[in-house]
Amino acid sequence: MSLQRFMQYPWSNWMKGEGPDADIVISTRLRIARNLRQHPFPLLATDSQAEEVVNKVAEVATSDAMQKVGSFEQVKMEQLSPLEKRVLVEKHLISPNLAEESRKGAVLLSEDESVSIMVNEEDHIRIQVFLPGFQLSEAWEAGSRIDDIFEKNLNYAFNENRGYLTSCPTNVGTGIRASVMLHLPALVMTQQINRILQAINQVGLVVRGLYGEGSEAVGNLFQLSNQVTLGMSESDIISNLYSVANQIIQQEREARRYLSEHSRTALEDRICRSYGTLLYARTVESKEAAQRLSDVRLGIDLGIIDNVTSFTLNELLVSTQPGYLQQAAGQKLTAEQRDERRARLIREKLSAK
Repeated sequence: MSLQRFMQYPWSNWMKGEGPDADIVISTRLRIARNLRQHPFPLLATDSQAEEVVNKVAEVATSDAMQKVGSFEQVKMEQLSPLEKRVLVEKHLISPNLAEESRKGAVLLSEDESVSIMVNEEDHIRIQVFLPGFQLSEAWEAGSRIDDIFEKNLNYAFNENRGYLTSCPTNVGTGIRASVMLHLPALVMTQQINRILQAINQVGLVVRGLYGEGSEAVGNLFQLSNQVTLGMSESDIISNLYSVANQIIQQEREARRYLSEHSRTALEDRICRSYGTLLYARTVESKEAAQRLSDVRLGIDLGIIDNVTSFTLNELLVSTQPGYLQQAAGQKLTAEQRDERRARLIREKLSAK
């Protein structure tokens, strides 16, 4: 395992296109935020203090207990170029914040990229678990197991009344943020999405774009996650998110059924036009690619397109991003060059039998 392995291949474990409700739920993510007692938060720490945290976390990550979970590779941010950092962000293995602002940050990556442990991001430790499909309970179990190992070996900052202490008050309490990445084209097409998003805000949940907070929802992809971490147990957070996500899944299925029954010709025309454009286009910018790939994904799920797999579409989510396109090219590219390479890559993937 090496850094080159994480850079060379665009796919990760969560892109398999498998798992429960995988036609609507692209992936599940569970993130646990933790800090070490008697250590300044990363934003206030000196370089030497931050480095001490990195070393302590790395020591636990290579312990016998963690080896039973899997093998981890440590990557320090200071050793990466801006482009390499961008690729890791596009693969969801690190956050934009860790890539842009952390002086002495690091990430520990499992071999199949299903676990990412960020060090010295906003908090000392952020354990992330990624699973394909709708697997909230499974993600929590995996993340909790890793968290238990760290807690046995490190002195967490914890308060009996407030729970786990974090740099941002919105994470105090359980410190967990669970999310599901949903593909909701039918709710967008039937103009129901805004009503649903407004209702979600009333139940302690939040919707963000593909790359989390501050990112735009493109390609009809939405991240649904809990907003409240204090005053609720971990099981309550998971249960609440599961219940709301399940309702959205059912509404998306109903919207797809309605479109198939009442607008079948128009729906097939839209999907096939997008498929045809991607098969023959010589240049395509990122937003158009995301939208047309969304149409193709819907066509796969409805049986309109049968020679493309969900895995291919999930892989293209990463491999068509600006950072990965330039990493694969081995050089910095202009916007026009990226659009040409993106179109060629999509043609090749969709044409492969």
